[in-house]
Formats: sequence, structure tokens, C-alpha cells
Amino acid sequence: MKAALYARYSSDNQRDASIEDQLRICRARAEREGWTIIDSYTDRAISGASLLRPGVQELIADGLKRRFDVILTESLDRLSRDQEDIAGLYKRMRFADVSIVTLSEGEVSELHIGLKGTMGALFLKDLADKTRRGLRGRVEMGRSGGGLCFGYDVVRTADPDNRGEREINPIEAAVVRRIFRDYLAGQSSRTIAMTLNEEGIAGPQGKEWGPSTIHGNPKRGTGILNNELYIGRLVWNRLRYMKDPDTGRRVSRPNPENEWVVHEVPDLRIVDQSVWDEVKARQASLAFDTTGDSGNPMNDRRRPKHLLGGLIKCGCCGGGYSLISKDLLGCSTARNKGTCSNRMNIRRDALEASILNGLRKHLMEPELFKEFCAEFTREVNRLRIERGADLVGWQKEFERADRELDKMVDAILQGYPPLKLKDKAEKLEARKAELAELLANADEPPPLLHPNMAHVYQDRVGKLCENLQRDEDRGPAVEVLRSLIEQVTLMPDNGELAIILRGDLGAILRFAAGKKNPDFLSEAEALDNLLSQGSLVAGGRNRRSLRSRSQNAKTSAAGPAEDLQLSLVAGAGFEPATFRL
Repeated sequence: MKAALYARYSSDNQRDASIEDQLRICRARAEREGWTIIDSYTDRAISGASLLRPGVQELIADGLKRRFDVILTESLDRLSRDQEDIAGLYKRMRFADVSIVTLSEGEVSELHIGLKGTMGALFLKDLADKTRRGLRGRVEMGRSGGGLCFGYDVVRTADPDNRGEREINPIEAAVVRRIFRDYLAGQSSRTIAMTLNEEGIAGPQGKEWGPSTIHGNPKRGTGILNNELYIGRLVWNRLRYMKDPDTGRRVSRPNPENEWVVHEVPDLRIVDQSVWDEVKARQASLAFDTTGDSGNPMNDRRRPKHLLGGLIKCGCCGGGYSLISKDLLGCSTARNKGTCSNRMNIRRDALEASILNGLRKHLMEPELFKEFCAEFTREVNRLRIERGADLVGWQKEFERADRELDKMVDAILQGYPPLKLKDKAEKLEARKAELAELLANADEPPPLLHPNMAHVYQDRVGKLCENLQRDEDRGPAVEVLRSLIEQVTLMPDNGELAIILRGDLGAILRFAAGKKNPDFLSEAEALDNLLSQGSLVAGGRNRRSLRSRSQNAKTSAAGPAEDLQLSLVAGAGFEPATFRL
């Protein structure tokens, strides 16, 4: 009878000699039985939870070809510990007239398949539960729950009770901080990964960097930018892993947040909290909802190839202007559909120069902004008077209660019976305490716009324009400048293209104030009322046009014009005036 031997061990911690030990005792049994050994098949350091092992797959293939008559192994769990797999293997071998014999069970039958398969599955589950219990105990002590995280080294120790300690790796920690800085500077994860690879900087586990290694999945906490250990917060059991029965690959599934194990480890902090918060804010701004029905959600998240990409619109049809050659912009609708009559083109560099000039010199003219500040202040004061009526009433009632209590004290000193005033005095004291608390918790009015903010704005825009010329600063500068622009409209006018620049007032005021949420923006109602009534930067009550000293100037495709016609058009919400360049 021809026999095939099979041996396996499942852990790196077991000796490689375990294979030889298993094969040796199997050979001895085959000699006693008088079987001829055709071949031996092995799997080293591979779990028996799946049949997707090269050795056992080769064994099955040769068995179906009937190269041997019997499979001899140490025990049934060497072949597989999975109930479905061991039953399937047994079924296929029976079909090929190949019997299975183990040193522990003897010749395998359906009874062995049912009982031993169940015992093997229970063994795996019990082993997994005990392993997780031990890992959780480590995590509760602030130690590693398994795996080596980039930026840290494992502290080697002979004491098994002190295993799992980590310390910061200074070189890798510097790379982590650099990744966070570059991401905040506007670089994509792909650009960061390519730069690190070009510089020969090794990634996690010594491998090359990839975009997903950096951006990962924020909801699952994977990737360099989402690893909370970098801010001294150890999170364990965020994910659970299962094996796909068809492919044998591990698949991660998120656990509910109430099952997470969180432990603060401030000694392992690498990234400052402010940097972490800014990265999370940028990730949120770039995130998209895949449940929407508005086409491809990635369209709105593509990085522009040039400064004004996606912001330029045709004044005739409302469609976008796009590059029709290396440096020439044209109406996409006119060229792709033929439904727009605007066939005029403009050079990209000429348009960008005009827009930057408008942002720098005309979008916040100091004289116009001073008038706007005066109108804004009057509107805010009017609203504050309306909202402050209660505040004034509380203050007057507080003073009146105080005077009444003083009169009661004088009356008692002059011989008036105190018992007759007791109830009234207690009520007044209670009301006085209530009013004092209301006055103490009243919000202080935020500061208003400063008239010199226009000069600050112009200085900041000027510096951004300078940064556009430097490669290392260009990314953040482009991002800020684009946030100030709501839309650029190109309108044909007597054979030339007139450029109409529309800014975002909220973004402009935040930029000039140098804060994400300046206090004066809490007066959103005042700004909204001011603009919805037609009271604009110029300060008028109705639509109003202000012209520069020169005549109306247009920008042709040849280049930018220095003189601008300023046409202030009422907008809604935080939309400022529209400027015709």
C-alpha cells in the first residue's frame, strides 16, 4: 500500500524540528504496517484554521490523482481544526478511495470527523478567548496589545510580567512629526509617500511608504494620521478580525465604541494636541459622504491643478471654464456640447494675475471698508439694544431690590417690628440673588470690526502672493487664496472678456482677523441683515456702483488690466460685493 505522510506546526514559537519529529514517528508506523512511503507533505508555522496551506493543498491534489492509498499523520488536527474543512477533505479523499490514518485515532471515520472536528473548533475558540484576555490585561497596564507601531521600540526584557513596554524611537518619531507637518502644509498622502520613498526613508516594518499607510481610515483608526497613540492615547479592540472562508484572508470589522479599551499613556506622546486637532479638521473638510446621490463624491475633493481650477464660470451659460490647451482656458459647454455661444478664450497666467491683483488691491479697499465698519457697528448696536433690553431691566430691578432692603433695615433700626418685614425681606433677598446670577452669566458683547482690518488683509494677501513663487510655501498659499474666492465669472463684452470676481465675506473676515472663528462673526444676524438689505461694503442702502478714477477697464486675453470697475452687488449671508475687473 502506498502512503503519504503529512506534518504541520502552527506557531513561530514552536521548533522547526517538530516537523521532523512528526515525520519520524509516522515513518516508523508505516514500516510496521509494511506501507511504501511515496512522499511527505509539510506546512511550517501555519495555522490549521484554514486549508489554504501549500502543503495540504498539494496533498489533496495528489490524493485526487490517486498517487497514494492512505494519508498518515500524527493526529486529525494536523490536517485541519476547522469543522467544514476537515469534513470536506475527508469527503474528497473517500471519493478518491484514499483512507486517512492517524497515530492518535487510528483509521478515521465519520465519527472521528464529527467529534474531533468539533473539539478542534472549540480548541481554537478557547485559545482565542484566552489570548484576548491576556492582551487586554496588558493594555489595561498601558502596554502593547500586540504588533509593533511605527515610531516606537519594544523594550526587551527577560521578565515575562514586564513584556509589552514601549519607548519612543527618536528617528521614527521625527518622521511621524514630519508627515503631520507636510499634511497640514497641503501635501497629499501620495506626495508625502513618494517623497519619503525618494529619500530612502523606511516605512513601517522596513517596507516602502504608500498613500494608505499615511491616510489610512479615520473611522477605523488606521494609518499614521489616525493613530491615537501618537497623542498618548492607547486604544485597543477598535477592530476585530475574521478569516474569509473562501480566501483565507483576514478581514477587519469595526467594534462598537463601548467595547474599546482606552488607556492614557502620556509618556508615549509624539504629536502635539494642536497639530492633531488641525489634521482632524483638515481630514473632515476633505471627507465625503458616499451615501449621497449627487454623482461621484470624489469630484469635489480633487485637488485643483492650478490656482483657480473649478472656480471659473462662463457668464453666458454658467458652465465651467477649463484648459483647452496647455495655458489657454475656454468654456467647456461651448466646446463639448455646442450649446453656448461664448467661444472666447483667455490665458491662464493672465487671468491669475488679474485675480491676484483684484484680491490684493480692490476686494477690501480701505475707504469702502471703513464705511462698511460704520454700517456694521450701527446695525450691531441696534440688535444689541434689542437683545439687551432684558439685561437693562435686570440691572434696574437688582438696584431697586437693593434699595428696598436698605429701607427695611432703616425701618427696623427705627423700631419697626422685624417679624412684619421678615417674609418680604426673604423674598427680596431671593430675587436679588437670582438677578445677580443672571447678570453674572450674561454674555459680554464681542468686539466689532476694526477699520484698519482692510490694511491687515492687504498685507496678508501680499505675503500669500509672494509665497506662490516658492515651491515649499505654494501649497498652503493656494489653499488660503482659493478659500477667499467664491467664484470668477468670465463675461464676453465687445470682443473682450470681462472678469467678475466674487469673494466669500466670511472667509475674508476670518483671514483678515487671523482666526478661524473671530468673535465678531457671532454677530451673524447683523451681517446678514446688512447685506440682505443691500447695505454693502460701500455703506449705501441700495445697490450702488463705485468706479475707479479711470474709465471702465476690461481684461482681454492678452493680459491683466490694472484699472478696475468696482460694481458692488448685494449678496446673501456672508457674500460680499462682486468686483468687475
